[in-house]
Amino acid sequence: MRHSRREFVVASGLAIGGAAMVRAAEPALRLPVQARERLAVASYSFRSLIDTPRNKTRTSAADLIALKDFASVIARRYDIHGVELLGQHFPSREPAYLQELRDAVKVAGSRIVNIPTGVGGSLYDPDGGKRTSAVENAKKWVDTAVAVDCPSIRVHLQGALPNATLAAESLRAVADYGQARDVVINLENDDPATEDALFIARVIDHANHPWLRALPDFCNSMLKGDETFNYQAVTAMFRRAYNISHVKDSEVDGDKAFRIDLGRTFEIAKKSGYKGYFSIEWEGAGDVWAENGRLIEQSLKYLA
Repeated sequence: MRHSRREFVVASGLAIGGAAMVRAAEPALRLPVQARERLAVASYSFRSLIDTPRNKTRTSAADLIALKDFASVIARRYDIHGVELLGQHFPSREPAYLQELRDAVKVAGSRIVNIPTGVGGSLYDPDGGKRTSAVENAKKWVDTAVAVDCPSIRVHLQGALPNATLAAESLRAVADYGQARDVVINLENDDPATEDALFIARVIDHANHPWLRALPDFCNSMLKGDETFNYQAVTAMFRRAYNISHVKDSEVDGDKAFRIDLGRTFEIAKKSGYKGYFSIEWEGAGDVWAENGRLIEQSLKYLA
């Protein structure tokens, strides 16, 4: 990996009941500064080609890519050595497979920069037992990230009635666990109903935890059909981001296609002081190899 593991700065005190309370420092990844090294490619972009039984969008067997080979394929094709591996693309999370995956990524000279995943439940469910289950599932993904030497995960917020207070409470527990294991927890402006960017900003501010950060997606907030709102949303997210964002210039919702100004969005990231990775997560019609290549070249231009 080209980032350092976090050094703990321990502050001890007495909590209620006399128990010792220990909290580590903020995350301190050594993030790359060169434009090409700041780029990653998401396995989500190649979702129709990832070979795993859980992938329902797979194409013909001849074209499929095993997840453990994804990093080497991307490195050969694009000379990009960062990959973001979608949780549902993992064929297994058994220790032997995770070691095999970690070794394969290392041999490719690459790194896994983030794992986006669901947690099998709502982190703001009114039912405390269901929230606890979602928190425990999130912790298991933190363990997975540690096993493959990945610095962060992105967890989904989902549920019928978004509740910032309950979400913050659950996420503080997840972030505490991530902090102890050196894994940043990220929230993405993904679903416009349950993961609205301004709602996520409230959750992060309410949780007030240095290991809980935002994952800005360039175009997801355009699903509301409001270009002004999208740039406001992206700005709010980048102000709270740390190590990972998603680059796309289009988003598709059924028969509707939405586009954004890629250069304007990179400028928002720059003005926010964002120093993290830009992961290519292509959406839209066209050839997946060509379209990802196009986004990579445009991103390199704006990062120059």
